[in-house]
Order: sequence, then structure tokens, then C-alpha cells
Amino acid sequence: MVGKFESRKDIAQELTESTAVRVGRIATIITTCVRDVAREVGDMLTDGLELRDAARRAREDEHERSREESIQEQRGGGTGQS
Repeated sequence: MVGKFESRKDIAQELTESTAVRVGRIATIITTCVRDVAREVGDMLTDGLELRDAARRAREDEHERSREESIQEQRGGGTGQS
């Protein structure tokens, strides 16, 4: 027959083990969530940087085209196209 003390010890042990397992699962959920959020924020920033670079290249291309057209017009070699 199990005594009162041993019975309470077994209950405390079981409760402690159960709590540890649940805390571990919760920690895993939180860790996964933080990782996923960090990944999404990083991807969003990467997209923003790529868009900024594409816009910069487009401005540079437009500036270069305008400069070339201006040089052509100064030389009298305009194509007549707008």
C-alpha cells in the first residue's frame, strides 16, 4: 500500500513532468513564430531593397537616354521620333 507522502510525491512529480512538457511545447511554438516573423521581415526588407535598386537603375537609364538624345539633337542627328 502506498503511503500519503509517496502518493503526494508521485502527484507532484507527474505535475512537474507534465508542466515541463507543456512549457517545452509552448517554447517551441514561440521560437517557431519568432523565426517565421524574422524571415518574413527579412524577405520584406529584401523586396524593398530590390525595388529601390530597380527604381534607381530606371532613373539612371532614363537620365542616360535623355543625355544621349540631347547629344544627338545638338549634333543635328535627331531621328525625329519622340
